[in-house]
Amino acid sequence: MILRKSTLRGGLLLLLASLLILSGCTGSGSSSSSNSSGGEPSPSGSPSAGSSPSSSPSAAPSVPPASTAPASSEAPAVSMAQATALRLADEKIGWAGGDGWIARTDDGGKSWRAQYSKPYPVVQLFALNDKKVWATLDIGSSKGLQLIRSTDGGDSWSEVGVVPNRGFLHFLNDNDAFIGNARSKDGGATWIQLKTPENLVGDAYFHDLNNGWAVQTSSGKFAFLHSADGGKTWETVMSRATEVEPTNAIIRSTGKNDAWIELVGDSGMSQTSYSLFHTEDGGKTWLPAVAKNTAGAGPAPGFSVDDKANSEGTGSRPGQLYVVNPSTAFMGGDCPACDAPKTIMTTTDGGRSWTPSKQEFPGYGEGLIGATDAKHVWLLANDSEKSAVLYTSGDGGASWSKVHSFE
Repeated sequence: MILRKSTLRGGLLLLLASLLILSGCTGSGSSSSSNSSGGEPSPSGSPSAGSSPSSSPSAAPSVPPASTAPASSEAPAVSMAQATALRLADEKIGWAGGDGWIARTDDGGKSWRAQYSKPYPVVQLFALNDKKVWATLDIGSSKGLQLIRSTDGGDSWSEVGVVPNRGFLHFLNDNDAFIGNARSKDGGATWIQLKTPENLVGDAYFHDLNNGWAVQTSSGKFAFLHSADGGKTWETVMSRATEVEPTNAIIRSTGKNDAWIELVGDSGMSQTSYSLFHTEDGGKTWLPAVAKNTAGAGPAPGFSVDDKANSEGTGSRPGQLYVVNPSTAFMGGDCPACDAPKTIMTTTDGGRSWTPSKQEFPGYGEGLIGATDAKHVWLLANDSEKSAVLYTSGDGGASWSKVHSFE
């Protein structure tokens, strides 16, 4: 009996001790819950946020830092139906840009990978090679266009500076660049304005640190000017009478003595007259490479309606001019009244003769041309109601393949 009572008393004591232990555990959980009633502290605010890997296991788990991937990998997909810029690094690798996007191809244009997505139209692309590429964006600023750069082939982009005009952007190396009458010595971060003559039509063009070209107009004539000292002084190298004053000038150069100057004339009846001149000797002599006279727009600048040049051009108004080297150039043509409005022609002898492509292309929007040499050339044809289509040629424009429709 005594043993039974003792056993019963021991059991009661053991039960009471167990209840006390359970009560203590429950109290600890409630306290912790009460302390976090204001919301779980962010990892940066917790004591363990910056601690080493040896931190207590009970510490709040760390959150990985914000992604450093390019904006396009995080941004929602954008429509790439229309393109505004095209640039090739070689016959396989190139970039295209449009309203809010930049994409890259590594297989000759068959497939494209979006690399950049921001709500700004791409104005121009330029590449030194398959790694170093630049783009200008129209951000709606009165100061100029935003310049962005990639050094890893377009996988990531960084803002560089603001370019002051809409001339043709080109880099000589990582640091030296030109756009119109502006020069940069620091990769596009800052720009200085170079001296140019008055009464210019179109943008001046500087091929390198010394050689620049410009077109000047006056009543009844135009003049080509050349600078050999970076714009400090200018010399008139050719002057020509004209019935129609140029309304624009497009200048390209691939060597210190090389210059191609396209003059745009009047427009009328969906037609625009134009002419193209070429020098290979620093402006001493000029070849009248193209003269397009039209019934609706009148004579080409520098010509009468009866004058002839080496080519009459294709289409009823000029397309894009792309110069590869002093011998090779491609020139597009547009015909808004035609069923297949896009045409392209090629010269491999400096503009002395031109070969029009046998194929004509659809697309009533802008036609963009890119080339790497005399054989490999791309034509990206836009249309306001359809997706842009890319055509490529590996034989200098003699034959073409439709390789991609942008979506």
